[in-house]
Amino acid sequence: MHFDLADIRVFIHVAESSSVTQGARRANLSPAATSARIKALENQLGARLLYRDSRGVTLTPAGEKLLTHARVILRQVDYVKSEFAEYGSGFFGHVRIFANTTAVTEHLPEVLAQFLATRPAVTVDLQERLSREIVRGVLDGSADIGLIAGPVEAQGLEVIHHSTDRLLLALPEGHKLAAKPSVTLAETLDYPHITYREGSTLFDLVASHVENLGRTLPMRIQLASYEAICRMIESGVGIGIIPESAAVRHRKTMRLVTVPLEEPWAIRERSLLVRELDGMPGCVRDLMETLRSG
Repeated sequence: MHFDLADIRVFIHVAESSSVTQGARRANLSPAATSARIKALENQLGARLLYRDSRGVTLTPAGEKLLTHARVILRQVDYVKSEFAEYGSGFFGHVRIFANTTAVTEHLPEVLAQFLATRPAVTVDLQERLSREIVRGVLDGSADIGLIAGPVEAQGLEVIHHSTDRLLLALPEGHKLAAKPSVTLAETLDYPHITYREGSTLFDLVASHVENLGRTLPMRIQLASYEAICRMIESGVGIGIIPESAAVRHRKTMRLVTVPLEEPWAIRERSLLVRELDGMPGCVRDLMETLRSG
């Protein structure tokens, strides 16, 4: 069985865009040529890869399986290119990272800045994703490295402890809860909350535990950065649950009080996820080492 890498790339474009026309545009081919390449793959595999209807295309079970393998195959090809390019141009390569909200906004920017400053030929694609998407992305090869907080169930991946963070309740000075040594989630629900935007890992975590209490999260406003959340809290608009790493930074410039959140899920272990680290290109291995030591 012989696979043409060009056919595999075309298949990925179509699968990711859920459209033959859009996939053809991304591949710089006509829709007819794109359909012919997909048909050739189906004939070689002896399996239907796509369901077609008026809204576009969706993957069959065989198509889902091929997409996972196809991503891994093409990333391995990219790895080989990167490894051999390093012989001619020194540090070279591209790394894609999927990480949770806190890592993307608070931790990784500083680490990546130091790493990239000495590697001008390395590029990084950093994407904020939910925990399940991070695990799936590393498993299916669409990400090289994952950084996740909380328990990890990821067979087939190397899981490396990175750091420990905890969630705190941030309050304006003089708030009724500010003098307490610690607070439970239930105690915070009598006050308006300033939250990270809906769909973020932190929002989903807090919302799920509020739901388990049979309560509703009293949201006052949702924002897209911890700095903005802390500004609102400082002004007395509400209170908010934020990571300790963000609280430490913003307490230096804002009048904030933080109180430990007395919940078992408030202490979160951060883990690095990677698939077969020894088989990764040098730039990925170097970045993993930087992350592990940082």
